[in-house]
Amino acid sequence: MRTYTPTPADITRAWHVVDADGLVLGRLATEVAVLLRGKHKPGFAPHVDTGDHVVVVNADKVVLTSNKADAKIAYRHSGYPGGLTATRYADLLADRADQVVRKAVVGMLPKNRLGRQMATKLKVYRGPDHPHAAQSPEPLEIPGARRMPSARSGA
Repeated sequence: MRTYTPTPADITRAWHVVDADGLVLGRLATEVAVLLRGKHKPGFAPHVDTGDHVVVVNADKVVLTSNKADAKIAYRHSGYPGGLTATRYADLLADRADQVVRKAVVGMLPKNRLGRQMATKLKVYRGPDHPHAAQSPEPLEIPGARRMPSARSGA
């Protein structure tokens, strides 16, 4: 049996908008990664980018469960000796929430050229507005992600 390979004519890309207000970060990231890879389509092939475009809005209202916002630490290194920088996720969510969501989603994509190509179809915005209205994206409700009351929305 031969490997099924979808041709460019077989691939149809839709646009989805995901409202991240109150969603748990990891559960949101897994569902968005599935959409970017195209695993929700019957014509999925692991060696071809068959995924859809995803726009994530309200990234600054995403929630981390338990005590992760204060306990979890993101590390980065400048490349110089002693250049390791540690930042709490609570500070990252306050300053660069869109980058937190992007890093969580991209970490669940393949680590090769195909994964980098899939990551270009991800658009993340801190607030409720986005410039992709011309593509008429359809709102997507993610059933696998828990919606929690956002601690920052009430304060």
